[in-house]
Amino acid sequence: MPSKSGRRRRSSPNSSPPRKPFWRRALRALVLWGGGLAILGVIFLATAVMMTARELPGYTTLKTSQNGQMVVVRARDGSELVTLGPSYGRWIPYDEIPPVMRDAMVSVEDRRFYSHWGVDPLGLARAVYMGLTGDRRISATSTITQQLARNVFLNNNRSYARKVREGVLALALEQKFSKEQILELYLNKVYFGGGAYGIDAASRKFFGHPANELSLPEAAIIAGLVKAPSHYSPTADVNAAVTRGQVVLRLMAEQGKIGYGDAQAIDLDTVRIAKEAGQNSVRYFTDWALPQLDMLIPSTTEPIEVWTTLDPKMQASATDAIKNNVPSGTQGALVAMDRDGAVLALVGGTDYVTSNYNRAVNAVRQPGSAWKLFVYLAALEAGYTPADRVVDEPVTIDGWSPHNSGRNYAGPIDVRTAFAYSKNTVAASLGNEVGFGTVASMARRFGITTPITTLPSMVLGTSEVRLIDMTRAFAAVSAGGSAIEPYGITKVETSSGRVLYQHEHKRGQLLVPQYVAAGITDLLQSAVATGTGRAAQIGRPVAGKTGTTSSNKDGWFLGFSSGVTTGVWMGRDDAKPVPGLSGGRAPAAAFAQFMRAAVKNRPVEQFDTELQLPEWQLEPDDEYFYGDPDDYYYGDESGNMIEPGTGGRGPGDGMPRYDDGTVGPGPGPGEAPPAAASDDFLDRALGRNQGDPGLRPGQGTGTQPLPTVRRGSSPAERQQPPPPQPLMPQGQGGDGREYRPGLY
Repeated sequence: MPSKSGRRRRSSPNSSPPRKPFWRRALRALVLWGGGLAILGVIFLATAVMMTARELPGYTTLKTSQNGQMVVVRARDGSELVTLGPSYGRWIPYDEIPPVMRDAMVSVEDRRFYSHWGVDPLGLARAVYMGLTGDRRISATSTITQQLARNVFLNNNRSYARKVREGVLALALEQKFSKEQILELYLNKVYFGGGAYGIDAASRKFFGHPANELSLPEAAIIAGLVKAPSHYSPTADVNAAVTRGQVVLRLMAEQGKIGYGDAQAIDLDTVRIAKEAGQNSVRYFTDWALPQLDMLIPSTTEPIEVWTTLDPKMQASATDAIKNNVPSGTQGALVAMDRDGAVLALVGGTDYVTSNYNRAVNAVRQPGSAWKLFVYLAALEAGYTPADRVVDEPVTIDGWSPHNSGRNYAGPIDVRTAFAYSKNTVAASLGNEVGFGTVASMARRFGITTPITTLPSMVLGTSEVRLIDMTRAFAAVSAGGSAIEPYGITKVETSSGRVLYQHEHKRGQLLVPQYVAAGITDLLQSAVATGTGRAAQIGRPVAGKTGTTSSNKDGWFLGFSSGVTTGVWMGRDDAKPVPGLSGGRAPAAAFAQFMRAAVKNRPVEQFDTELQLPEWQLEPDDEYFYGDPDDYYYGDESGNMIEPGTGGRGPGDGMPRYDDGTVGPGPGPGEAPPAAASDDFLDRALGRNQGDPGLRPGQGTGTQPLPTVRRGSSPAERQQPPPPQPLMPQGQGGDGREYRPGLY
């Protein structure tokens, strides 16, 4: 019988096998669950990539998609003035991209570009590690495909969620497109700084030639910009750009794209960086012209080219003329128009960078004696001629007594001499005779848009005006009395050549009869030939007028020659006096300097100053006083302007009157001046069938009824001054509305 100790122990049927250690069980579970999750993740990722790839736009669509709208502004000769918004340049196909450009970009941005599937596992692992151990931000280790996905579909927000989406899009791009297509898209879309998107825009901006002409040193500099475009830009910091370019050359040598000897032999300091075209004063013009696009073309996100009227050479001459003649501590502005209203040059200040306030189109200043243009236009229309006799003597109107410069009086002189020497007393007498409201109406007719006072002192230019409006008025005289509408845009087209807008020139309606235009041209020519504007002579016929305000706060000169009309203003922005400033000095000198360059290639033109007087002005009958209703605007017995063909019916309610002595259209007291782009401009630009934009018939009267310049048939009788007319009593005017002296 076996011993007790040698008995074999039988297992109990209810006993369980011994349990494995915990770590083995945990490892097994981790492998099983991890493998399962990995398989699910792969399935999910593959599904997401497949679905994303199916929803991606086609290659052609990706080529045409852009971030923002590019606006290229061109001068009248086709040269590029300025590019606003993103600049994309020309699309460069893969086969036309220089190999050195492709190699440089791959070497510095994604050395394993041709071997990965859109995401570089090694780079991703390094990025995650840096994110976990550093500041928990994803480091910039994206592949070229990921960068393309981010540039086209995402933003630059740094987060893990964006990084995951970026990776899925990159894998989808690799599934749908070839490596060559991806690299072509990337090189034509990546941002290089300075508004330049794509290698062609960058090459033109930094080196002045297309991207298919890039050399190895230039390619190295461009490839180095992607990391930090603003920091490495060669136009901002040449040294930083060169240092970064040397890094690119070293990486290309390490990856076998070029030899080490070639990399060391290249001197990036010798690379010529294109000098950016000066855009200083040009921006005054674009700031005025480009806002008009909202009214001229339909809404579009396509890149557009805007062809303008600006002449680059004239713009440069205008800038120099202002800088060379403006008194120290003052500002200057200049506007030059062609005979059809095309703005050839526009300078709104001495330095756009220092101050972008556009004094040519936004500032409102008193024009001084330049305003006498409208006084003498009204007098000529009322029956005066340049040879008629007037008396330069002290005069008082409603308690106001104007004085001439120097406080001297010439006695009996002709109208031509009074205008040439800018006699204030004669202008006051003429304004009082024809009616200050008539003078205001004439200014409205010629395009003045700001409020106009009808107090007696208005004849000396106390109403504030814009330089561009005054230049427009003188341009209308140059055009024989026809309305002129300033414009700056001739054509707008898309990058594909589709025309969105084309300017159509239409002859403006006649503002004054031919004999009035000829008479005022005679006076303006005399002012330059023998009067206050002698400094504006340029060796060919010139007509113009000076303007100087009280205490020498403003100086003006406006005139025309050979089809070009130019207005110049100078003064301080704070309207403080400028010692020695007068229209006949610095402004006239700036006008002459500019005009010599502006008209040197134009034929010399003689002015039409022949007076072909109408019969009603030659015969001493009732038509002499009232005008011929079938010919033109004329004044009725109350001084109202009557439209031709209305049978003597006056216009409607017309322009509003304000308590401070100003007339509309325009803002009331305390309101901002009206917009520079007037309704007239919009009517013409949008093709509305409106009446004449410059013809605004007047409604009211001044302190005197309209013309009392009736003359007899003999020369002696025609030279007699008209008898004084009584003032209209305060109370109710002929139209039933309240009348107060000095209001229009």
